[in-house]
Amino acid sequence: MSSILLINLDDLLYCRGVESERVEFKERWDQDRTGPQVLRTICAFANDYHNLNGGYLVIGVGEAEGRAALPPVGLSAEEVEAAQRWIRGQCNRLDPGYQPVLSPETVDGKLVLVVWAPASETRPHRAPDTGDGPGRYWVRLGSETVNAEQRGDLLRGLMQQTARVPWDDRRATDARIEDLREAKVREHLRDVGSGLLDEPDAKEIYRRMRITARVNDHEAPRNAGVLFFSNDPAQWYRGARIEVVQFTADRAGDVQEERAFGGALVDQLRDCLNYLENFSTHHLEKQPDRSQVRGWVSYPLPALRETLVNAVYHRGYDVEQPEPTKVYLYPSRVEVISYPGPVPGIESRHLAPDAQVPPVPARNRRIGEFLKELRLAEGRLSGLPKVFQAMEANGSPAPRFDFDEQRTYFRAILPAHPEYGALSALRDAAHLQVLGQPDEAFKRIESAWGANPASAVLAAEMIKLYAGRGEIGRAEEVFGGFEAQAPENAVPHVANVLIDVLMDAGDRKKALRLLTQRRPAVFGQDAIDAAILARRARDSQLAHRYFERAGDAVFADDRALLEFAQAKLWLSGEALRQRRRDSKRRFLAEARTLLERLIQLDAAPTRHAWAWRELARTRKWLGAPVREVEDAYRKAIELRPDEPRFVEELERLQAARSQSRR
Repeated sequence: MSSILLINLDDLLYCRGVESERVEFKERWDQDRTGPQVLRTICAFANDYHNLNGGYLVIGVGEAEGRAALPPVGLSAEEVEAAQRWIRGQCNRLDPGYQPVLSPETVDGKLVLVVWAPASETRPHRAPDTGDGPGRYWVRLGSETVNAEQRGDLLRGLMQQTARVPWDDRRATDARIEDLREAKVREHLRDVGSGLLDEPDAKEIYRRMRITARVNDHEAPRNAGVLFFSNDPAQWYRGARIEVVQFTADRAGDVQEERAFGGALVDQLRDCLNYLENFSTHHLEKQPDRSQVRGWVSYPLPALRETLVNAVYHRGYDVEQPEPTKVYLYPSRVEVISYPGPVPGIESRHLAPDAQVPPVPARNRRIGEFLKELRLAEGRLSGLPKVFQAMEANGSPAPRFDFDEQRTYFRAILPAHPEYGALSALRDAAHLQVLGQPDEAFKRIESAWGANPASAVLAAEMIKLYAGRGEIGRAEEVFGGFEAQAPENAVPHVANVLIDVLMDAGDRKKALRLLTQRRPAVFGQDAIDAAILARRARDSQLAHRYFERAGDAVFADDRALLEFAQAKLWLSGEALRQRRRDSKRRFLAEARTLLERLIQLDAAPTRHAWAWRELARTRKWLGAPVREVEDAYRKAIELRPDEPRFVEELERLQAARSQSRR
């Protein structure tokens, strides 16, 4: 483990906690060929065009698709020494001079050299294009080192950053080095797996982490160091805290609760995320006769997490930004507001789901680096897509982002899941049922459904309630109205509820008609439910098609595994009758695989008993030794000794074997 690098070496090699564009691999060292490339890349990292705090070169390790090609080729001890000597000497030729951190490391028993080139405070730098060529300004563009002088916009942007150190990497002149808490620093190093943890001298750790800087004749902490490793950064930066306000209605509603989260930046972030996770309501619906549940959350945690982390990462903390990061919790949405607005170059059109965000320099480089090392922040430009994806996967409306023309604030709005409002109606109805008021409970659900007929939760509940009253026609009307206006992916679940109701009412023909309708949005748990309903309607061929559409969801559901296997056994019988022997054996082999998987799952004894019985029959039809068939029957009988069919089938098998011996 390295005692120089802040980042864990394995994380660096696999680009975890550091973007791949900030890491470059060189398989071998050759000062004539590799040397000039390394020098140009060091110059580009030092120029830190995108404010990502430089980057790393790993010499002695090849590259495969942007990641380290392991095991490494490695370097000899002489090559490591020669490379260090050459790099130190040539870096003095940079204009102005600059020295990276050189760290020999061992990977899989091979020596490699890691060159850490953090962002420079004296940028921009120039490095020769060739050995004796003129100096050029080099920057990183994606995973490539390019000559900024060939692109006017790059050179202009670099020059605008001349001697401009991002605020979070500047010295905190009002704080003292004693304000940094060594325990917090070591906790961070432990969390990221850094070898710096073994260094006994705290001040030496601070220097190597670059959270302090020399000011005249003494050391002073940098702003990022105070934000992450002091007890109360708000003492120096008033905006370094998070305030959460929960409202009972919209802005005119009463305040239900207020919370403030302070302390070190990472502590307040984690505490606030824990609070928001508890605030988000999980709706889980138990499936009949199975351990699986389906559901959604009012606000998906990945979206909440990314939104809050982005606010903390990209906001300003200087004296001109005294307002805290704010989180407003409304019944229908969450708003996260940070100050000021986005950096120049980011426009409203860049905040759409499929928009390309331009690679403009970030406001903070050290805050982002620390958050990424802790796996709290995503790589550059990847946070917003993750928010959109999380909301879509949960079935929630798309998030919205806005800021004012003067860019004084940035606001992210996460709408609640459409079904979230239905939960209060369900809770009210349950309470009325307990009080012995079933008619009032029915009216509460009916009223909520009338106001939101596209709610899957309310439509499913209304179908069940009408069915309980014997009003099957009304239940069908509910589904018809729901299907006409609900999103396509919400229809299968409600359709399955109606099919179940029709089966209970004895209308198998109508249930099958619904099941056989083309339903392209059916997959996962909805497909499993449809398959089980098809089995109940005695259509194993249709059931088999739905099980196949369910995909991998089948393999975690014990009932689905059993019924899928039974559908395959039925199909094997059909194949036998049609004299398709290859198809018969294929269905039997697939059924055996499903049953053997089910036996390994944690399931009810009855389920396991029937699985052993079906496995016995499958083994028999596949021509397995009689002893294996009998063993499966005995296990079924052991689990369900009161099931006469198991005993009868075993006795018939044994009688047939005795007869064949005579």
